[in-house]
Amino acid sequence: MTQQFDLLFDPLFRLPFVTGALLSVLLPVLGLYLRLRQEWLAALGFAHLAAAGGVLASLTALPMVASAMTLAGLGVVSQAAFRRGGNDAYAAMILLGWSVMLLGASFSHHAKMLGQALVDGQLYFTGSEHFWAALALALVVIALMPRLSPRLLRARLFPGQDQANGHSVRRLGIGFNLLVAASVGLGATAVGVIPAFALIFVPAWVAFALAPGWRPAVILAPALALAAYLVAFVGAMLLDLPIGPVLTACLVLLVPLRLLGRR
Repeated sequence: MTQQFDLLFDPLFRLPFVTGALLSVLLPVLGLYLRLRQEWLAALGFAHLAAAGGVLASLTALPMVASAMTLAGLGVVSQAAFRRGGNDAYAAMILLGWSVMLLGASFSHHAKMLGQALVDGQLYFTGSEHFWAALALALVVIALMPRLSPRLLRARLFPGQDQANGHSVRRLGIGFNLLVAASVGLGATAVGVIPAFALIFVPAWVAFALAPGWRPAVILAPALALAAYLVAFVGAMLLDLPIGPVLTACLVLLVPLRLLGRR
């Protein structure tokens, strides 16, 4: 146990820790808008496509992170091309991504190991590529969301207003979904497929029940996720467990907090 405790302060794990912290703040914020748009299943669809992209990358010697994010982005483009909205399209992405991931993993031992890592989470082994990508996405969200947020809220609450003013609601949705796909794709390759989905789904779900308004929810959701991540990272390191299942379990433990919310 003492040796595991010393690992918490090992410089080898500093960059992965910061990368996970960035994702635990970034993903819940995007999850709030997905929940507002009633498209929370998009996170799971993009995560499965990203996992398939990661496995395919190991078979073709392509960069894993770029391939995962690209395939998740192609899901958004395909959805727009076929003009299929709603959770049915995301369910198809889940099925396609899951089947491609498992079939691809059966072609080589390395792909099989990577597929397992995408399930368990490989945060401990992430490096500068994941960190810089997470930092870049966080900066993009900080720069764009002050402009996108009012339009996303207006498109949901007053859908006819933008159309009457000649603003394209469809292009707004595609642009936002591309941002979500890139973030979820990165998260899936770092903390795992289901944990990335849990980071988007659970904190937003709890925040919607507890927060008295939208702005408090934007603060509460990432705060809850970051707290769960800190507990999960320390617990996984001390107990020598994979980060993905531990993080998911810590996020699920937040769900009873919904009972504290006002009706």
